[in-house]
Amino acid sequence: MNNLPSRESTVEQVVLVDDDGAAIGVADKSGVHTAATPLHLAFSCHLFNPDGQILVTRRALTKQTWPGVWTNSFCGHPAPGETTEEAVIRRAPQELGVAVSGLKPVLPDFRYRALDASGVVENEICPVYTAMLETDPQPTPDEVCEWRWTDPAALVRAVDAAPWAFSPWLVLQLPLLAAAEPELLGS
Repeated sequence: MNNLPSRESTVEQVVLVDDDGAAIGVADKSGVHTAATPLHLAFSCHLFNPDGQILVTRRALTKQTWPGVWTNSFCGHPAPGETTEEAVIRRAPQELGVAVSGLKPVLPDFRYRALDASGVVENEICPVYTAMLETDPQPTPDEVCEWRWTDPAALVRAVDAAPWAFSPWLVLQLPLLAAAEPELLGS
């Protein structure tokens, strides 16, 4: 019996997984992020423009976790019954008001656990993607309060110099991304 509801559900849900990444159930997104957040699926995406710049965004000040910190281009959670790639394509217009092209998985096995100052834990199996963006974003204000195109090498230097100003997942992803795709980050 499959206890995963269809993705047409009106309440946003996340897919709960075991330590091997196998789906074991679902939970409402609004209640899953707590001090004891169960392991669940997510994704991160880094967008690049034709000039080779990377898009960084600053999380809205109203976000439950890591409000106001700079992070990767956008993140999200696959819905039950949705592939991670489908989730990335769905989430880009919802968060940034854009469609992306050239979606590529670069860190398919990335996972992390981090504790926010509020006591909320992120606990995610979070494949990392890159994609191209031909235009500037038009972000949703309750998701992103600022954004900037920047030189990838400058971003690496900034994260190295002040990791506390960035999301923990970006701090963890950048060195792995530089090793996997050195031509993207100028490594």
